Amino acid sequence: MRQPHAKNGNLKSLLGLIPATVVMLVFFVGALLLCIVQSLGYAPQYGINQFPTFQYYQAFLHDDGLWNSLGLTFYYAVVPTLIGAALSLFLSVAFAKAFKGRGFALFVYKIPLAVPYLVGVSIVILLFANGGLFARFFYAIGVISSPGDFPRFLQNAEGWGIMMVYLWKQVPFMTMMLYSNLLVLGREEEESALLLGASSLQIFFYVTLPRLMPALVGSTLIIFAFNFGSFEVPFILGAGYPNTLTVEAWRLFDDADYARRPEAMAIVTFVTFVSSLSILAYLVLYRRFERKRGRV
Repeated sequence: MRQPHAKNGNLKSLLGLIPATVVMLVFFVGALLLCIVQSLGYAPQYGINQFPTFQYYQAFLHDDGLWNSLGLTFYYAVVPTLIGAALSLFLSVAFAKAFKGRGFALFVYKIPLAVPYLVGVSIVILLFANGGLFARFFYAIGVISSPGDFPRFLQNAEGWGIMMVYLWKQVPFMTMMLYSNLLVLGREEEESALLLGASSLQIFFYVTLPRLMPALVGSTLIIFAFNFGSFEVPFILGAGYPNTLTVEAWRLFDDADYARRPEAMAIVTFVTFVSSLSILAYLVLYRRFERKRGRV
């Protein structure tokens, strides 16, 4: 029979969640519902009252550039997430071992966590623009004939500048999650496998990686969701065309014609739906993978 103090503890825990739940409902769920309502034609503040109508969804779904924008949005969401996950796995495993300067490395890698994304954008522009510090340096030592000959890293179709900002900011976050998980799990299983004659690669793939999978899945989900809905970095460092869906939504919302704002809301709703569906598919696949391994 459950003790009264246990029930009181559970009640206190539930009451403690109320402030965060209210904030979540107001600022996320409330904003999403308002966005959906406006995308369906109810926006009296803009002189629009056609609810319910799907004309704003039809407007962008029939746009020839939709699939280019959707593909680019997935590109900026998936590629840095995969690269960052690989780098974070390497760093977290490396930090779990003793080496000279480990304390300093554990301090330095966390610095980007305290720096806003826009500061990272400014640093990338300062370093890699065609007139930035690297361009001037290579010009000064005679590698290139002028700063304008420096390779174009920013505002190109490949999105190298966007990738650099994402990785610079997100690798420390994923590394912190994975490394913290390794500290909690301990190294007993790795040491036992080593004593039994397993190689470093075997230990990583058959012992370390399976134990880190829950933390890896959780961190990549967070990063993917953020990248998919990110606006400021692609807006500043993107090529201009095609744009990500979030940048397209912003341009419609910033249009002088207020009648286009419901279309922007339709794009935002579409982004939310596609990213949620992608995350759900990812979780389903992960759960099936764990079932095959007998862990669920």
